[in-house]
Amino acid sequence: MKQLSWLLLLFTFSLQAQFQWNGLVKDAKTNQPLPFASISSNTGVQTISDVDGKFQLLSPNPILDFTASYLGYTPFQQIITPNKTFYVVALQEKSNDLNEVLIPKENEALQIIRKAIGAKSVNNPQQKNNSFSFKSYNKLLVTANPDSINGKIDSVFVDKTYGRELVKVDSSNYKFKEIISKQHLFQTEKVSLFQYQNSYLKEVIIGTKMAGFKQPIYEIIAFNLQSFSIYEPKYELFETKYNSPIADDAPEHYNYKLLDSVAIDGSTSYMIYFKNKKKKNAAGLEGVLYIDTTSYAIAKAIMRIKGVLDISGTHEFVYLPEEKIWFPSAKTFQIVKGKSDDDIKILGGTIQFDGDVEQGFKPRKKEATDISYLISKSYNFDIEYNKAVKIKQPTIAIDIQEDAINQTDAFWEAYRKEKLDLRSQKTYAAVDSISIKNGIESKLLFGRKIINGYVPISVIDFDLRKFVSFNNYEGFRLGVGGITNDSFSKKWKIEGYSAYGTKDGTFKYSLGIGTRINKFSNTWWGVSFTDDVREIASTTWTVDRRAFKIYDPRPINISTFYHYQTWKTGVETKFIPKTESIWELSNTFVEPKFNYAYNLDGKLFTKYNLTTAMVSLRWNPFSDYMQTPTGRIETEKRYPKFTFQFTKSLPNVGNNDFEFSKIDFRTEYQKNYLNGQKTSLLFEAGYTIGDLPLTHLYNTSPNNLNKETIIQRVTFAGKNSFETMFFNEFFSSKFAYFQFKHSFNRIHLLKKVKPNLVVVSRMGLGDMEKPEQHVGINYKTLRDGYFESGIELNQIYKGIGLSGFYRYGPNQLAKFQDNIAVKISFILNLGF
Repeated sequence: MKQLSWLLLLFTFSLQAQFQWNGLVKDAKTNQPLPFASISSNTGVQTISDVDGKFQLLSPNPILDFTASYLGYTPFQQIITPNKTFYVVALQEKSNDLNEVLIPKENEALQIIRKAIGAKSVNNPQQKNNSFSFKSYNKLLVTANPDSINGKIDSVFVDKTYGRELVKVDSSNYKFKEIISKQHLFQTEKVSLFQYQNSYLKEVIIGTKMAGFKQPIYEIIAFNLQSFSIYEPKYELFETKYNSPIADDAPEHYNYKLLDSVAIDGSTSYMIYFKNKKKKNAAGLEGVLYIDTTSYAIAKAIMRIKGVLDISGTHEFVYLPEEKIWFPSAKTFQIVKGKSDDDIKILGGTIQFDGDVEQGFKPRKKEATDISYLISKSYNFDIEYNKAVKIKQPTIAIDIQEDAINQTDAFWEAYRKEKLDLRSQKTYAAVDSISIKNGIESKLLFGRKIINGYVPISVIDFDLRKFVSFNNYEGFRLGVGGITNDSFSKKWKIEGYSAYGTKDGTFKYSLGIGTRINKFSNTWWGVSFTDDVREIASTTWTVDRRAFKIYDPRPINISTFYHYQTWKTGVETKFIPKTESIWELSNTFVEPKFNYAYNLDGKLFTKYNLTTAMVSLRWNPFSDYMQTPTGRIETEKRYPKFTFQFTKSLPNVGNNDFEFSKIDFRTEYQKNYLNGQKTSLLFEAGYTIGDLPLTHLYNTSPNNLNKETIIQRVTFAGKNSFETMFFNEFFSSKFAYFQFKHSFNRIHLLKKVKPNLVVVSRMGLGDMEKPEQHVGINYKTLRDGYFESGIELNQIYKGIGLSGFYRYGPNQLAKFQDNIAVKISFILNLGF
């Protein structure tokens, strides 16, 4: 599993070349680094320094000298000295004031940026014409440069003034260097066909291979490392969106500086350095734009974020003279480890970081793995611009062909745009061997199942939710349950569970069987029988039935349940684009396990039958999906999302006692801000028409104990519950619920105490039609509305948090303390 963890560890950048020189460009007077200085050798090889003034000059041939230049400074020519590979270049500022050159009335760089923003519509390939296509070869490595590791680990002797002394070898570093000298830590390749037509960009993967895996990890293939286009208002880097430096409002968010002018693909381009106007030490996007001096199109772009991870993305373009447009020709993405106050636990290992020394963090001993890095390079070719393109299933953003994982060596030789070096050639065999030896593929599958709430053992995935739980009616509920996996059959599945309540003293069970009738849409048909109990007036979103929580605190305090026996048959499918849906027919016998009777036209029902048809549908219209040979995956979750459920009774079928219709709706919205904060909105509504007992109506998720003092009411908080509403206090036949949450950045109180502050507000409105029909239980309605607000301090220490809520409005209680609820929260980090 450690080899896979390198996909998220990501450490210093170093390329393999026959000749390599490193260095630092700085201001001779202030000793401050000069970001994005131009470096050019006598042989024509060019590069630029990074945001810290560091550079690497790579050449297939020896060079005699290189020149470092920076706008406003005198260029310096550095002579190459034999056996010296690191140079510090100090540039002298020119005597004339740079500001006089750059800022007569308006910053010259800003003038160029404004022209680039104004010309976006004619320079953006996705706006200028309606269609294009191209092929792309991508290679991703997690690796390290063995020369970057201190050579002392290779010897058991160190030099002293009195001679040589025997020392203990750092075996872990020695072994690491030995490994990376022969191979990379991880490697994957893919060949894709990209098609664009009328705002749809689709990737069809025709070949892919991943070291260590017979079947690739499709989520890695779909991982969006960097935006395809730099012209969009938001630029995405490592699945985080930032305001683009050429967005319409970019001048409000960025500072710009003209660095130099350089030649790219035969044309002259301005080098414009940009940096986000954030406060000191706050992470923000910065980099360099190369803007064509004639068309003001982007000819090259370098984007960078420096924080816990040091991330950069480079975009290269080629000029198409017939179309008069700069078209994307290559992308490079790389990650190095940055700084953080906390280490990160992931995939069973720990990523160690250096904390900020200025904030009292002591330097730690460096590890060999600190110099590891991830680099991904894509090359675009066979570009066909402004030609008709026919996209099949445009709602699928990524389509992996059935034979993509079985391509021959001849295929790869034909499409590789970068020959595999000796280490790359050995990586596939070496990592495959390690993967088999350590069972990495099976461990990863195990981890996936655990996250989804299962423990895979042989042909059965055992359901973690079924082992043990507690509520006031059943007491401790002990059981076992699960579902067969692909090792049993890829076409058939059997699922079920059995449970026993220590307090009610009864057994519950369920058994079902299903068969897959369509692979592409992952459509299953099944039939099942269940004999169990359920909380009264609880809305069950059938399409969400696989949602898993390590713990679900709210049911602990529930005491009102009904017993049910259900025969059910249905179809689960993703046939409709960007939806998941379940269509069911069911017959249910219901017996309330509390003092209740339903009065229908003078007849009291203490037991009843319900025969219903139901459709439960979740629609994510703005999300992106990937079609794989094994199914469909939501690769990029976007909001809003919608869930709809409609239930209709079937009169005169299966001894059905009531005629009714029930409509349920939910929508979720989430906005992530560039500063790391997040706002979440949730709206739910339900409406019942006809005759339906209270067991199947609504209670809007109360989560407060009816106890005398606040201390006695302290319990675990729910996720979307009314924390100040007492159990069984309100019931409704129609309702609307709204929740607002805003999460701020974590507050650094102490070194290990950094709570996440969340403000929450909830409101509910509802009513009960024909309240006289519900006999034996006292309750109120939400006719006047219900309101509560509060704050959550989550993850104060080791996942434990605290929250407080206050109840106000028409349903406020007479005693002040009865309107207050204090709850404990717990967020568990699984380490995956």
